[in-house]
Amino acid sequence: MKIVLACDHGGYKLKESVKGLLAELELCFEDYGVFDETPADYPEIAARACAAIKDGRFARGIIICGTGVGVSIAANRLKGIKAALCGDEFSARMSREHNDANVLCLGGRVIGPGLASLITKSWLEAEFAGGRHARRVAMIDKND
Repeated sequence: MKIVLACDHGGYKLKESVKGLLAELELCFEDYGVFDETPADYPEIAARACAAIKDGRFARGIIICGTGVGVSIAANRLKGIKAALCGDEFSARMSREHNDANVLCLGGRVIGPGLASLITKSWLEAEFAGGRHARRVAMIDKND
């Protein structure tokens, strides 16, 4: 599984932590920036990362801004993207198992690196359960 990783300035520090986790887990990922805390526009960051998912270069993405709210809103406006803003392990797992989320959004000013690691691991390990959830996800996809 290939993962795209991106953030704005508010998510930079947490992105660096998540990047270390992905490397530790020996997962294939690419860092789409930003690469410092210079102010950046989260809608552009989300659009760039999600475009790489939509065109098939990556299976999933992790996008981080200060709260996670901005990138989740921006990402979910794009057809074919199901972004989940998660602040706990259970929501992260369920976003994959029940909602087939292909983008995890995190808040760099809301959660710390330890919790982000647990959330990210739960999200990466979970798979879409299908079954009754497939019908519901198809309803979402139909509205794209």
